[in-house]
Amino acid sequence: MRPEQTSFTNAPQRRLRPALLRGWRRRCPRCGNGHLLKGYLKLGATCPVCKLDYTHARADDGPAYLTILLVGHLMAPLLHLVFVTWRPEPLVLFTIFAVGCVGLSLYLLPRLKGAIVGFQWARQMGGFGPAG
Repeated sequence: MRPEQTSFTNAPQRRLRPALLRGWRRRCPRCGNGHLLKGYLKLGATCPVCKLDYTHARADDGPAYLTILLVGHLMAPLLHLVFVTWRPEPLVLFTIFAVGCVGLSLYLLPRLKGAIVGFQWARQMGGFGPAG
């Protein structure tokens, strides 16, 4: 078996890193030019450039879970560090970190959804099989 083929099928393996980066940029994982999302989180039906069908992509709760995981692991130590170092007023601390958590979550959520769809395409999961 050649190294560019998967062990389960004879279909050529797709490169993971470019697909993840294209998804992170909210672009089509195959061509990198078309828009992946048609709204904030809604997937388009197809890529306007290469016509890749997105209807079978299922990110479900993955982006939300990863967003919570990342925001929590970034903000919790930062919250502790700021509180121990400067001892700001509780209302000030809450306001700054609430805005930071919401802002970071809003930034990460569509990018992680795109990366998950890119991962699905690269690994030929769901309907992204050899023909997709």
